[in-house]
Amino acid sequence: MTNRILYIEDNPLNRHLVSKMLSSAGYELCHSADGIDGLMQAAEINPGLIIVDINLPDIDGFKVIERLKRHPRLGGIPTIALTCSSDEAKCLAAGFDGYLGKPVARQELLRMIAHFLAVRASNRAVAC
Repeated sequence: MTNRILYIEDNPLNRHLVSKMLSSAGYELCHSADGIDGLMQAAEINPGLIIVDINLPDIDGFKVIERLKRHPRLGGIPTIALTCSSDEAKCLAAGFDGYLGKPVARQELLRMIAHFLAVRASNRAVAC
C-alpha cells in the first residue's frame, strides 16, 4: 500500500492546508492545479488515493472521475471529492468513493483516507 496521495485542486491555499494536514500524518502529497495535469500525474505516480475538487479551471471533477474510472490501471484507485459543492449524492453517483465538504476537518479527512487505503489494501490482498 502506498501512502502517496494525489490532490487535484486549483486553489493554492487549499493545497497548502491539505498538504500540512496530510504530511503531519505521514502521507506524501502530490498535487495538480487542473484536471488534465492531474490525470497525467495519476498515470505517472500511481497514487494510493486521489482527492479531487469539483470546480477546476479546465475540466471539472466529474470529468476527471469519469476518465479515472474508465482507465484500466487507475480505475481501482479510491477517490474522494473535496469540494464546496453541497451535492454529495451527485458526487457519489458520478463515481467518487467518498465526499467531504469544505472546509474540511483534519480528523474527518484523515479518517476517510485511512478507511479507503485500508479497503484498497484488503482488496489487493484478496486478489492475490
